[in-house]
This record gives sequence, structure tokens and C-alpha cells, in this order.
Amino acid sequence: MMALGHPLAKFQQACDRLYRRSAGDKGAPWLAPSLDAGKPEWLRAWQRDGRTADELPRVIRPDLILTEQGFAMTELDSVPGGMGVTAWLSRVYAEAGFDVLGGAEGMLEGFRSLLPNGGAVLVAEESADYRPEMTWLTGQLGTSWEVVSAETYAADGRDVYRFFELFDWRSVPAAQALAAAAAAGGACVTPPFKPHLEDKLWLALLWSPSLKREWEQALRGGHLQRLRQLVPFGWVLDATPLPPHAALPRLDVHAWDEVAAFSQKDRQLVLKISGFHATAWGSRGVFIGHDLSAAEWSERLHHALDEAQSQPWMLQQFHEGRPVEHPVFRDDGSVEMMQGRVRLCPYFFTNRAGITSFGGCLATIVPLDKKKIHGMRDGILVPCVIG
Repeated sequence: MMALGHPLAKFQQACDRLYRRSAGDKGAPWLAPSLDAGKPEWLRAWQRDGRTADELPRVIRPDLILTEQGFAMTELDSVPGGMGVTAWLSRVYAEAGFDVLGGAEGMLEGFRSLLPNGGAVLVAEESADYRPEMTWLTGQLGTSWEVVSAETYAADGRDVYRFFELFDWRSVPAAQALAAAAAAGGACVTPPFKPHLEDKLWLALLWSPSLKREWEQALRGGHLQRLRQLVPFGWVLDATPLPPHAALPRLDVHAWDEVAAFSQKDRQLVLKISGFHATAWGSRGVFIGHDLSAAEWSERLHHALDEAQSQPWMLQQFHEGRPVEHPVFRDDGSVEMMQGRVRLCPYFFTNRAGITSFGGCLATIVPLDKKKIHGMRDGILVPCVIG
């Protein structure tokens, strides 16, 4: 797990390269339009601008479900929450004598490497739940780092960490000016203004037969093999009818209507909105097929197909987390063991020299009856330690 940073950084680099090739009429002609769907022209223009060619997200956080067969990567987040919480937990557990992955200061030093001379962390109201942890994190780094309201931010020449999703750009008056300044070589802004890299769709595109040769050219064989071991098979939703002799790969059906009619046993599938939408984070736009009634499954799938041209959706194989046992510390001081399933979120940071390093890892454990694993009232958040 700690060695995933480099191949994941190369994957994001390959995604950007494939997008640019398509946008420049050198690659798959359908790829860039698919990823541009629903995005404003000014953002499409900036992510195609040659001056941003080398700009990539410098925080990488995969969501890894611990299964009986190993890890299943369900998301690759380039604007992740949880950094401050993971930094605080890592320090607390390290001070208590635990051998924490990344060490007591790994998360803090990782974030410092993004803005080594200090800067502004822009947090929008949409992400307000994360403001306390980011305020704590920047406070640990020193007075040169500061959390600033994204809605009221006025460019002041400082480097910037963009802690807001690009779908929320209308609430950030300085967004377009900030993107222009970054492209012109002014203040460093990370993550860059590249909305296609915030799309989940790439995890399905990794399996697209028509992109097989492009992936093989863009990634080393070992990196591509590792990614395909991690990423569950996925499909891009597209309502275009297939030729009579064709079938959807691995689903072994000819049309999405047949998928909509799948039995509960066959619906071991996850429907996800891709990105650039208010429901594309926090598990709000994620629907577990076998957890829905037949009618709701059909309705959700057909809704996604209807939206596909303006709002991309994807489908992914469901991989169930294996049961784990972990102590829970209750408010009254008692301790009890909880059976649950776990999501591991390692954080990787790429510094200005292009070197990607591991900072720490947050484990989220939820009760066995929960299909989605995310931060919740009944869940446990703990750092990972060397066992």
C-alpha cells in the first residue's frame, strides 16, 4: 500500500496525456468530449492550455476497500478531505507509543511540501465541514500557512491550495482569475484547474477495450498491471444502441435495459456519478445495486443513462469488504469490540521536484450492515500502524 504513490501519480499523468491527445485530435476522438460533458467552456479551455500540460494534483488519495482477495480501489481523490484528521490522529497515536505508518509528522510534512513557502488554503462553504481540520493542520505548520474563505478570497500573490471541487466554481468569484494567474506562471495553485482529473470515469476508462493500446503506451507494464489488479472492472454508461452482434463486456448482455432488469443476485454492481456535481463526493451519488429494490435499481440506471450526454455516470463491480474486528471506545469510557468493514485511505504527496512520498493512512471502519464505507456517526476513524 505504501508503495502505491508512484504508480498512482503515473496513472494521473497518463489520464491527462490521454485527454490532451484526444482534445488535440491525436487520440480517441470520443474521449475528451465524454470528459468535457457538463463542464463550462472556460474550464475546458484551461485544462487544454499548453501552459498547464505539466500540472497535476499533488495530493493523491485512493479509497481502498480491504477484501478477502486484497485491496479494491473504488476512487482516486485529488481533492481529499481527512488530511487534518489523519495528521492529528497520527501524532496522538505516535505519542501514545504506536508505530504509525508515516510517523507522527508524515502528514504535516507532506502537506508542507505542497506549499513550502507558505500560502492560502481556500476552503469553500460546500467543504465547510473540513475547515476545522484544515485550520488545525495549517496552524501546526506556522503563521505562513492560513485557511481562507474561498468565497471572499482576493489574489494576493501567495501560493494556493484549492480545497474546493471545481463544480462549485460559481461560488468562488476569484476562480477564473486564479486559473489564469496560475497558467501565466504566477501563484502556484494545486490541485490545478483540470476538472477531468476529478472524474471517477477514469476508473471505468481504464478497462475500455478501445483504449487498450493507449494505456499500454502511456503506462509501464508493471504499473498498468498493478492498477488493473486494484481497480474493479467498470463501464462508462452510454445509451447509444449496440450493433446486434455486440455485448457489454463481462455483463454478457446486449443492452442496458437487460442490466436494469437484473435480479438482486446479479446486481453486484455500483452505480456512480462521475464528477463535477454536488453529489459526486461523500458517497451521495453512489448506489449499490443489490441494496436497492428492483424498481429503484431500474429507475436509477435509466436516470443515469438519460443524463449520460450532459453528466457522465459509470458502473463498477462491487467488491465486498472482509470483516474485521476493532475496539470501540465509548463516551462513558467503556471499550467493546466491533465487527465491521474497513476502507483504507493512504495519502501521497508530490513535491515540486516531482517526487511522490507517503504521508499517512486513515482507516474508516463501519458496522457490517453498512454497504457504503465512509465517515459516519457509527464509524471509527483511526490511523494505520505497523502490525
